[in-house]
Amino acid sequence: MPRTFAIGDIHGCFKTFKKLLLDEINIQQSDEIFCLGDYIDRGDYSKQVVDLILALRSCNYKIHTLRGNHEQMLLDSNISDKHFELWIKNGGAYTLHSFGIKNINELSPEYLDFFNQTEFFIEKDNYLLVHAGFNLAMDDIFADKSAMLWLRDFAGHRKKQKGKTVIHGHDYVSVADIRSQSLRHSINVDSGCVYKDYPGYGHLCAFNLEERSWIMQRNIE
Repeated sequence: MPRTFAIGDIHGCFKTFKKLLLDEINIQQSDEIFCLGDYIDRGDYSKQVVDLILALRSCNYKIHTLRGNHEQMLLDSNISDKHFELWIKNGGAYTLHSFGIKNINELSPEYLDFFNQTEFFIEKDNYLLVHAGFNLAMDDIFADKSAMLWLRDFAGHRKKQKGKTVIHGHDYVSVADIRSQSLRHSINVDSGCVYKDYPGYGHLCAFNLEERSWIMQRNIE
């Protein structure tokens, strides 16, 4: 039976991501995987994370990629020195090193296309998938793209979400908090995978949308 999973912020944790997908989930071509952004920065293996997604797609695995604020910072980094410095301060140097380049202009077209083609949100059955959340103060919650990338402390509102459950990452919480969310109308799947030395964090989490259950992999980098 096809399964659907949402996976939180990876941040260059390639070995952990690979183990979660291939060993713990045991991904099948009939499954759908929604990655909620922040593939890059802070961890050492951003390029390898992207390469794994591209390789799986080339083998007809259904891997959907949303945009996180870190992908946006990468794309904006050639606008000005200020934008570049902001990205570097937020872990961009790890990504440049991983790709063996000094700035975004040296990135090959295949990778640039990958980042440009990430989606701001995806609607799937009874769910809305997004990196950070939605601006619920607006009549059209899909109009504020910045909120989808940067919003903190997103609590959700079932009526404004048209009865759909929002699945998001960005604002990392503890594993204990992750496990307590399964019945909520806003579910955070980010347990700060890259922060493996923080007690209660350091896991990459996958949420099964059909079963509303969790598969978690501790950071093994």
